[in-house]
Amino acid sequence: MSENLNQDNITPTGGDDSGKEVKRDFQGLLESTKKFLSELLDIRNNTDQEATKESIIADIPFKGHTSWILICSIFIASVGLNANSTAVVIGAMLISPLMGPILGMGLSLAINDIDTLRRSLKNFGVMVVLSVITAFLFFYFFPLKDQSSELLARTEPDIRDVLIAFFGGLALVIARAKKGTIASVIFGVAIATALMPPLCTVGFGLAIGNFSYAYGAMYLFTINTIFIGLATFLVIRLLRFPMVRYVNSQRRRLIARIASVVAILVMIPASFTFYNALQKSLFRKDAGQFIAEKIAPYKFQGEGRFLDNLTTMEYDKGQDPKIELVFMGNETVPDNVIATWAAQMKDYPKLKNTELKVVQGNNEVQDQMKYISELYESKKNELLNKDEQIKVLEGELMKVSKLASQQIPFQEISAEAKTNYENLSSMGFSYTISTDFNKVDTIPIFEVKWKEGTKSSQVASDTKKLNDWLKLRLKNAKIQVKEASN
Repeated sequence: MSENLNQDNITPTGGDDSGKEVKRDFQGLLESTKKFLSELLDIRNNTDQEATKESIIADIPFKGHTSWILICSIFIASVGLNANSTAVVIGAMLISPLMGPILGMGLSLAINDIDTLRRSLKNFGVMVVLSVITAFLFFYFFPLKDQSSELLARTEPDIRDVLIAFFGGLALVIARAKKGTIASVIFGVAIATALMPPLCTVGFGLAIGNFSYAYGAMYLFTINTIFIGLATFLVIRLLRFPMVRYVNSQRRRLIARIASVVAILVMIPASFTFYNALQKSLFRKDAGQFIAEKIAPYKFQGEGRFLDNLTTMEYDKGQDPKIELVFMGNETVPDNVIATWAAQMKDYPKLKNTELKVVQGNNEVQDQMKYISELYESKKNELLNKDEQIKVLEGELMKVSKLASQQIPFQEISAEAKTNYENLSSMGFSYTISTDFNKVDTIPIFEVKWKEGTKSSQVASDTKKLNDWLKLRLKNAKIQVKEASN
């Protein structure tokens, strides 16, 4: 009996013990994860504060060797931008000493070193002025002033440039603070933040008188400068570099606030630029889809064709966007088809207010040659060698020659016809496309109107003579002469 009572009074404890073990294991996992992340991301333990400060301050002065290195890097960058050579531009970035004063400004703001800040600003200003003047002189006197894609890429900064400058500056300062500087990181940041090319583009814009280029490039350089400096400021503060003693805490807070306000002021217009770039990208995406789905599948019956390479898409802030389609050949696109295309544009969200302009072949050899020249220019970078270039040119010139042989010098023909046929009252000309369902043919038609009172026999005789004369004069047996209906 007592044994049963003892057994009934026993309380199971296995569940509580297992719960405590799970809790201890979970806490141990959290501690291990925290320790791992701390060791992975902590940069304070491996930072040499004194060496970092000395190396940044040592790169601030601008004289002697540094000035000549800067001048050489400017010339190299200017030549690379002019020749549209990315490799040459990268080489100029690697040797440019512009990064020194910028890091000096960020460091001096973080540790409240007014003397270092003053030296950094002075050397930075001299570097910028010298860079712009050197680039201006190069582009002003150099005979080739092509607006390459490398140059144009530095004239429209947006929010992405802010991100590149900020995170590039973070990487640079963290690398400089590490014991045993990571040189490859510094070189990589020099390429990514690209301080030298924008200054060269400023000189280019001033040399050709295009101040919008100069403004856009200087704005990009300002973005890079401020956000590299801001990143330096934040990292130095995070690493708790010792403050300069003679500066009080109130001034330190004031400087930090000024840096934050300047960064926000730079980001606001850059955000608007980013929004405009996003809208332009969405417009070009819808425009490309519209052309691929609606324009490209259109089939001509004769020799007409759509020149996709000459299509232009214009999207300017404050103006209605425009799409210009180019067609070449004697056959034209009917007005009802163009109206259908314009109506279908409303199915694409970014094309609702877009103007559709259609440029068609108008039987003028000069215009055809212009289009062929533009087509070649747009395609020449895709050609593999000179033989292929010649082959493409020969093919396009043969088409132009064929079109030229079919041209009707209407003004000369009408003047000669009026002289030879005194009863001729008016004369018109047009092409008519006809088919017997086996082939399509383009026939030149002259419509003539004879003076009132002319005998029918005389009209028939003169019409036949005029028809024979036109065939002989224009060397085209397909020409037909018809009497215009009243």
